Parts: sequence; structure tokens; C-alpha cells
Amino acid sequence: MGHIPTLQSLIAGRWHGAASHTPLHSALDSTLIYHTHAEKIDFDEALTFARKTGVKALMRQTFQERAAALKALALYLMERKEELYAISHLTGATRQDSWVDVEGGIGTLFAYASMGSRELPSSNVLHEGPAIALGKRGGFAGTHILVPRGGVAVHINAFNFPIWGLLEKFAPSFLAAMPCIAKPATATSYLTHAVVKMMVDSNLLPDGALQLVIGSTGDLLDRLGGFDAVTFTGSADTAAMLRANGNLIRASVPFTAEADSLNCAVLAPDVLPSDPEFDLFIKEVAREMTGKAGQKCTAIRRVIVPEALVDAVGERLRERLAKITVGDPNVEGVRMGALASMDQHRDVSARVELLARGNEVLFGARDGFKPVGENVASGAFFSPTLLLCRNAMVNDAVHDVEAFGPVSTLMTYTDIDEALELAARGKGSLVTTLATKDPALAAYAVPIVAASHGRVLILDREAAVDSTGHGSPLPQLKHGGPGRAGGGEELGGIRAVKHFLQRAAVQGSPTMLGAVTGEYVRGGAVKESDLHPFRRHFEDLEVGHSLLTHRRTVSEADIVNFGGVSGDYFYMHFDAIAARDTQFGQRIAHGYFVLSAAAGLFVSPAPG
Repeated sequence: MGHIPTLQSLIAGRWHGAASHTPLHSALDSTLIYHTHAEKIDFDEALTFARKTGVKALMRQTFQERAAALKALALYLMERKEELYAISHLTGATRQDSWVDVEGGIGTLFAYASMGSRELPSSNVLHEGPAIALGKRGGFAGTHILVPRGGVAVHINAFNFPIWGLLEKFAPSFLAAMPCIAKPATATSYLTHAVVKMMVDSNLLPDGALQLVIGSTGDLLDRLGGFDAVTFTGSADTAAMLRANGNLIRASVPFTAEADSLNCAVLAPDVLPSDPEFDLFIKEVAREMTGKAGQKCTAIRRVIVPEALVDAVGERLRERLAKITVGDPNVEGVRMGALASMDQHRDVSARVELLARGNEVLFGARDGFKPVGENVASGAFFSPTLLLCRNAMVNDAVHDVEAFGPVSTLMTYTDIDEALELAARGKGSLVTTLATKDPALAAYAVPIVAASHGRVLILDREAAVDSTGHGSPLPQLKHGGPGRAGGGEELGGIRAVKHFLQRAAVQGSPTMLGAVTGEYVRGGAVKESDLHPFRRHFEDLEVGHSLLTHRRTVSEADIVNFGGVSGDYFYMHFDAIAARDTQFGQRIAHGYFVLSAAAGLFVSPAPG
């Protein structure tokens, strides 16, 4: 055996650690591939560096400049993605699994770069307007602004998506000018290490913007303050333990958790085996069971179907699962890889034993499970497993125990209300899928199920053409769920950036509010000039620049001509007798003609 690399932490701008400590093994054959480092980390040094160097460096850039840096970083990583794929397969992931992690993560950087450039200002003050008048004379108003917190974001991630899990948290916190300390799950930390090294080597990030912790967080959480933030992805039990940290509670440190949950898919009673929605439902469940070997926080754990169709659904799922080839992702034809580690294999096995008590195993290891590839006998391969629960209304285990692998439980309902009650018994989940072809049923069910789920996919034949699927969080949509799912929110477009900013109400004169927000507030001082704003360079424009134009009288001929051009012959513009009975008492001009005329007054006709 050759030299086994030791993963290093990136602390205060330096790679830290040389002595080997915890061994990390390939998920495919348990070969030793890396060690974590043994040296302890000085978290006071890490936080001081982030606050004094990282915050200042990030604040020297505007929202727009940080968005541009994200785009450049995404391009840099995309050019080197194959290096990440080459490491990713050691986690047990297939190429498709790795695509979600590698290119899904990089794609999230692209998405936030684009949203930042479109929706954020060229400053570090984000105005949530409009301003509200607070006095009768117009001299006092109020509004809200969002500004960088001046603290550090600690991102603690799960083992299943070592790249996406980091980048989907890093992108919005970076836009918000919060330096990041990333703590990946140890089992797959070597993949996070690889992408962080790329990010650092790119020289595209300001000093202190990113640090990496390999191994334990030590006393890091005990050193945080009220301007910092913690995000966590992982198990519900670990989320509860971290949330209870005394210092986080005392300092009111924002804590956002995205925890594993017992997500479900509901086959509505209107769907028949002959409908396309039935086939779509079967395909979606099987895909979510086996994608990433079921190691997704959004995977379908509970399959809720009408009692009359349970046998048909069970048989179709058995047929589909039997066609899934499990083994080394490097072998042609393999559709499902391994669990991330043997520890994970033991955990899933124990939980399947719990779920099997009182329930029937419809498909599992007994059905000819034999992973393909060399040395796979030592790997963390687990058979797709489908259980059947016929008494889900009284069986608590199927709503409480999650086997974080390719495992789902089929359960029955008698009517749609019982189905929705079963969905809610997961005590809060990230996502549910409702397969139906009935808009009225969707209109009834979705508001109910949305109360206990963070995202709802309505699956029908029309949506299926472009659907991104049950298990795919998107940068534009909220990711997170209530209750057991952690009660937090990630992604969701610019909402995610706002989570890392401080919102403050600001009161004052319209002139002062305009100066703070960079937007003119009605009633504020104006700067009159004979020079048309079109004749100024952009950088010479100031809030309050004003131009008094000539008058424009709207004539009856204008109204008639505009009606002819636009085709708008609404009676208020053309019927003088009928218009007398309205609140205006006479004919009026078209509203969008008035806007057009006003725009014409503002235009400078000269070239240049």
C-alpha cells in the first residue's frame, strides 16, 4: 500500500495538520484512502482571522462584485469538474449521483451569481421598500434596509453531498459578505477538501472568505457571538443536540437546520393503473429510493397509496427495483452504488430491522441481491428494500424511524383525508409528491399537506415533461421543512441571502432615507439642473437629480388616435354620455397613453 494522504484543515489562510488520525475508507471496497489530521485546531485564531481579515475583505466589495466573483469561481470549478468526479466515485456514487453533487453544486454558484447580479445593488445596503410616510406633513418616513452582519457563518454539512452541501450554503452567505467556516461530515470530507482546495487555488476569493475544518468542531460553537450564524444539514438528533448548545442560546446565534425527514409520495384516489400518472408515480418512487443509494434528505421514505391499489403498486415497484443493477459505479450498467461507509451500512441495517417488525418485506436482499464489480464484498452495498405496512394509522415506527438508504415503506389509506393525515404523521418533512390528474383534488389537498411540508410536487402528465423531480432542491425555491425536518430554510432565491443579512428599520426625513438607501424617497430634496440626466455619465448621477420638463396637453384627438393605434375603445375613452355617470364625470385618456406621454417628456431627443 502506498502513502495514504492526510487531509488538512484550512485555518487562518494556512493548511493545517500533518499527523494522521481517523482512517477514511472507500465505500466501494473499504480500502484505506485518507486520514484526517490529529492536530487540534485553534478556533479562536480561525474566528479572529474571519472577523478581522475576512469580513473587511468582503466588505470592500459590493453585492455586485461578489456576484461576479461567484460566477468566475463557478466557471473555474466547472473547467476542473472531472477531477472532482474522479474522487466522488470513492463515496459510492454513480456518475449520475455525482452529477447532482458536483455540477449541481457548481450550478448553484452560477444561479446565485445570476440572481445577485440581477436583484442586488451596487452597494452593501439592500433596500426593502417602498418607504412609508409616518407624518402628516411628509417630512418623516420609515423603511427597512438589510446590511451585512459583520459576523462569521459556520456551515456544518452532511456526508451525502460533500460539494453541493457546501456550495449551496457558501453562495448566499458569500453574497451577504459573511466569511465561511465549513465543517464537512468526516466520512466524505475528502471530497469537500478537494473542492475547497480548488476554490483557494483559484485566487478568486478574498482573504478569509473561506476556511475548512477537517474533524471535530471542538469549541467552535462556544466561541460564536450574536452576529454570527450556524447552518446545519444532517440528522434530526444531531440538529437537536447542536441547537441546545448553551452559548448559541445565550448569544441568540441564528441556527438554521435542514434535517433528514420521512418524506412521502401520495398516489391520489383518482389515479388508475391505466393512467400515465400511475406509471410516473412508480418511476418517481423507484428513482428516489435508489438515487444516491437512498442517501438523500429528500428521498421518499413513505409511499402512501389507496388500499385497493396497494398490490398493484407493490408489484410494479418490485419489478422496477429488480431491474436495478447495484455495484461499483465504474462498471458499465451499474445504476446504484454503495452507501457512504460501513458505519452507514450498519446503521441502515439496524433501522430496517426495526421497520420490519410487524411489517412485510416486499423486496430486499433475499431477492437475488448481488453487487457487481471487483472486491465489492467488502463494500458498503445495500439492497433496495421495500416494506409494506397495512396498519399505518396505528404503526408509529413507519412515521418515526428513517433508514437513510435505499429503503421505503408502502402504506395504505381509505380516503384522501386519511392519506393527508398519514403524510402529516411524519411530524414535518422536506418534501412530498402528490400524483393526481384532478385539479380540484390538488386544490383541496395541497394547502393541507403544505402545512407540514417544505415543498410540494404535484405530479401529472403535463408537469412530467419538464419536472426536475421529487428529490431535487432548486436554487430558486425554498429548501427546508417544519418540525422534524429542522424548521429552517435554505435556498429560495435571494431569500437565502437575506437570512445572512441584518434587517433594520430606518426612520428619518425623505432626504436622509434617500441618502441611506440610494433610492429617491418622495418628499426628499431634489437637485434641479438644466442638464438633462441623459446627458450625464452614469457615475455622475446622484439621488435627487431633477429635471423640470415642458408641459404636454392631452387633447381629444390624442385619445382618439391612441385608441385607433392600440385597439382600446373602452367606453371611458370614447362614450362621453356614459362617462358622465362615472367618478370622473367625463371622458379620460388611456392610462398607458399618459405613461407613454410622460416617458416622452423625459427623453432627451438629441443623439449621444
